[in-house]
Amino acid sequence: MHQQESTFTFVPSKKSLYYNTIMEISINTPALLFPAISLIMLAYTNRFLALANVIRQLHDRYQQKDEKTQALLHAQIKNLKYRLRLIKNMQIMGVLAFVTCILCMFFIYNQWTHWASISFALALILFCVSLALSLFELISSTKSLEIELSDMQDIDESIVDNLKRMMKE
Repeated sequence: MHQQESTFTFVPSKKSLYYNTIMEISINTPALLFPAISLIMLAYTNRFLALANVIRQLHDRYQQKDEKTQALLHAQIKNLKYRLRLIKNMQIMGVLAFVTCILCMFFIYNQWTHWASISFALALILFCVSLALSLFELISSTKSLEIELSDMQDIDESIVDNLKRMMKE
């Protein structure tokens, strides 16, 4: 048998392009985000608990009212307030991403694919915002450590100098 080659001409329209770009998702697709969101929420909770411990220690130092540490304490307090806001917003975005995934699964179950696609995209966006806030909090935490170490400026020695000194000994 000889097969005839057929020609097909596609003329794109707004409607055909729109429907061809929507991804078909199953109920398993948003479920893949559950472990990722759960683990990241656990990490955020651990950050919050560690920060709460630092705040308690800082409060104890503030009660001693050592004048030398007053400037450092004020800089630390400002940084900690900023970090607390970031962690709160990270957790809010994570919870919203989780709820949006559940909503997406509900839409898939009811076969409302258009709304399922929108809610899945929104869940991904919320999760990305949460991760971006996490990055800002990480940067802020390193600034916090720099503030803590700022009273030891005279100890500042480069790694190269440290290695040279160790090699001579």
